Amino acid sequence: MEPFEYAVKKDVRNNPIVREVDETRHRELWKWVGVAGFLVLVLLFSAWQHFELLRHGYQFEQIEGERSAEEEVRRHLLLEIETLRSPRRIEALATERLHLVAPARGEAIIIERVLPADPPATSVVARR
Repeated sequence: MEPFEYAVKKDVRNNPIVREVDETRHRELWKWVGVAGFLVLVLLFSAWQHFELLRHGYQFEQIEGERSAEEEVRRHLLLEIETLRSPRRIEALATERLHLVAPARGEAIIIERVLPADPPATSVVARR
C-alpha cells in the first residue's frame, strides 16, 4: 500500500497562522531602533561640525588673502600720497605749470598763528 499513498487525498488545511505579538521582543526592537537613531544623530552632528570647521577655515583663508591684498593697496596709496606731498614736486608744479616765482628774502611775509587765550582760572557760578 505504500506505493499508492500518493493517490490518497489528504485533508490539509492551509489556514493562515495568526501569531501573537511578543511584547518583549517588540519593546527590544524599538529600544535598538532608538539606540541606532541616536548613534546616527551623533554621527551626523559630528560630521556637520567637521564640515563647518572646514568651511570656516576656507573662509578665513579667503578673508586673509583679501586683507593682505587690501594692505598692499593701502601701502601703495600711502606711498602715492607721500610722493604727491613732496615739497620738490609741489615747487616744480608751481614754477612750471602755474608760472609762479619763488619770493626773495625781503618779499616773504611770515604770518604767525595766534593762539586763543586761556579761560580765566576761577569762574563764578550762580547758586540759588
